[in-house]
Amino acid sequence: MDLGDPLRVAMTKWGGHRHWEFDALYLGRDRYGDWLGIPAGTPMARPGASFVTETDQVGLVPTARSGGGGAWLATFHAPGYHVATYVDMTTVPTWDGARVDAVDLDLDVIRGDAGDVVVDDEDEFAEHQVSLGYPPEVVSLAEASCAWVLETVLEERAPFDGDTSDGWFSVLSGLAAPAGPTPRE
Repeated sequence: MDLGDPLRVAMTKWGGHRHWEFDALYLGRDRYGDWLGIPAGTPMARPGASFVTETDQVGLVPTARSGGGGAWLATFHAPGYHVATYVDMTTVPTWDGARVDAVDLDLDVIRGDAGDVVVDDEDEFAEHQVSLGYPPEVVSLAEASCAWVLETVLEERAPFDGDTSDGWFSVLSGLAAPAGPTPRE
């Protein structure tokens, strides 16, 4: 993919149930994975819910070599939003052309704008192990990914150090920048 190419992020729940979907722009790749731009005003939807993003975001689709087994998707929000970092524990994301697919495994690591860090949806994860029948290896993957992401976010190590995502916000804003003045005839 090339800089600015449109793509689709499609998440499901275990068993193929639809979950969050949204469009994004390809920003590039570094040692942590592929970076996506999600401009303010981007619609996001799942069955029974939808919203429009209030702020610019950049997303990270980790490489298979990334920590946590690469079984997560991260979203970094522009400063001023109440969430700074939101990381979904997932199956290892896969690419199918201009589409990223992953199964959401409930657990989320969230850093608020004040620096507070929480693990969210542990109750949903426990419930879905039974109701959706997560296999033991999927449970282990989600728990190991969550532990690694939580430690990395708390220690503010890359890619969750702030500096790493800042560079990608610059790339996103460059895509949205006006082309310049229109020449006069």
